[in-house]
Parts: sequence; C-alpha cells; structure tokens
Amino acid sequence: MTSQQILADMATALVSGKIEIVDLTAPLGPDTPILHLPPDFAKNTPKFKMHEISAYDQNGPWWAWGWMELGEHTGTHFDAPSHWISGKDVPENTTDTVPVKNFVAPCAVIDCAAEVAADPDFLLTKEHVQAWEAKHGDIQPGTWVLLRSDWYHRNTSTEAFLNADENGSHTPGPSVDCVQYLVEKNVMGFGSECVGTDAGNAAGFTPPFPAHSLLLGIGRYGLASLTNLDKLPPTGAMLVVAPLKIIGGTGSPVRALAIVPRD
Repeated sequence: MTSQQILADMATALVSGKIEIVDLTAPLGPDTPILHLPPDFAKNTPKFKMHEISAYDQNGPWWAWGWMELGEHTGTHFDAPSHWISGKDVPENTTDTVPVKNFVAPCAVIDCAAEVAADPDFLLTKEHVQAWEAKHGDIQPGTWVLLRSDWYHRNTSTEAFLNADENGSHTPGPSVDCVQYLVEKNVMGFGSECVGTDAGNAAGFTPPFPAHSLLLGIGRYGLASLTNLDKLPPTGAMLVVAPLKIIGGTGSPVRALAIVPRD
C-alpha cells in the first residue's frame, strides 16, 4: 500500500466515522487552574485574562478581537525541554525548534483511575508499566505514555484540581523508577491529567520532579492538564499536539487531539 493510499483511506475512515477525533483539551479561561509555586520563589503564573481590543464598536466597527495574558504553561500545555534546567542545553529544545514530526505520535494510555480514586498520592511505578506491557505489548520508542487518572473531572475547581493542604499538593504522577524506565524506552514524552506531569509531592524525590528532570533532560516532552483519557483505548490511538511556535518558548498551551479507531 502506498503512502498516498494510506492517507486516502484515513480520510475515508474519518468521514465514515471509523476514526474518531477525541478532544483532550481543557477549556482555557479565567477559571483555568494554574500551578502555585512555594512562597520561596518570587513569581507565579498569572491567571488567564482576555483583554478586549474591539467588539463591533467604535474601536473596530466590523470586527471583534482581543489580546491574551497567560503563562506558557497554562491549561492543557506542552513542556519543551528548555522548561527545565536539565534540558536547557539539549538541541531543538524550544517550542519554535522542536521537530514538527514529533507533534504526531502513538500513545499508550495506562488506566490508574481506580488506584487514584483510592489514593490521590498514587505513583505510577516501573512495575505498573511493565504489568501494562505484559497485557498490551511493549511500549515502543517514540510513544507518548499517558497516565489516565480521571483527575480532569476536578478541573471545575482550582482547589479540587490542585488538592493542596499544609503538607503540599496531593496529585498522582510517576515515580522515579517509572520515569527512568520510560527514558530507557526512549518514549516521546509523558502526559498527565493533573496541573503538571509530576506528582504533587515530587519535590521530595531524588531527583526532584523526575518527569521534568529526566525526560526533558534527554530532549523529550511533557503534557499536562489533559482531559478525556477515559475515552481512549490502551493502544492504537494517535496523539496530535502542536505547541505555538513561540521563539525561545519553554512551553505552550495546546489543542491536544487523539485520532482513535472505532470498530
């Protein structure tokens, strides 16, 4: 089969409904939950704001538009390698230099929703990943690994989404040995339904924030605040995620889409 025929068959499958597009993106607005840094650090990301330029009025009688105020890592977003100190010197490490072929890749969805419902501090370990592989097949190089936690259902409330108390944030994520294993597998990156790719208590790990430190350090990527992972199969879907081409960007809000085959 030629590559032209493959694309033609895909177009036919989209029209017929044999392939479905699933939106994995959270709404982006003033109520979008954002990460809060400890008070020892000087600055936090501002909340999303849309500023009006004109709305069919004296400022522009025939058009409506605005300008946005937001951080690079707001809402459903992409982490480029330059986001972390470990990735500051790797090649093609900013949103304007990431190879575009990396914006489309297969994904492996690891369902840990039940475990997270029982323990919000749940950690995805190497053992969990290997148990998933025993059932669904080995994770291949260049694959996105996505942790399904159903955490996105909390996205309507910043307090519920961040789930923080005096001891810090309580959200699921990968363990150090899990991330080390994914590095060995040379995955495309790691994605989460939480505000960041690391667990809420990952500051105390060795190294701290392993999803950021280890994956971005080898030129791989992160995806955070994903939604609708419960609508994806464990394997077989393709992830399409393209950050804005920000010069020197360390990350970007994205519209993350999954191409999902339907029997």
